[in-house]
Amino acid sequence: MAYVVAEPCIKCKYTDCVEVCPVDCFYEGPNFLVIHPDECIDCGACEPACPTKAIFPEESLPAKWKDYTQLNADLAKTWPNISEKKDPLPDADQWKDVEEKRQYLEGA
Repeated sequence: MAYVVAEPCIKCKYTDCVEVCPVDCFYEGPNFLVIHPDECIDCGACEPACPTKAIFPEESLPAKWKDYTQLNADLAKTWPNISEKKDPLPDADQWKDVEEKRQYLEGA
């Protein structure tokens, strides 16, 4: 089972998780990151690195975000790979604790 990036990442896109990933399984959209499920080795390094608590083991993903499992898989096929830490989005700190952000997801 892979790890999944869920809704709290939207409009933040901190890349601390990317920096600690040993297999470069993150993919980058305009305002969200996803994990490629076939590339993730389930090491768990990314989960504690995420400032927004947006990364979950697939089996522990909250029910309200279950659709993010398929969303990660689908978007990882079309978005470019990211393997180095970048600055978060300019207003990431303002969005960090905002809930129900799905409508703001770009590029899906």
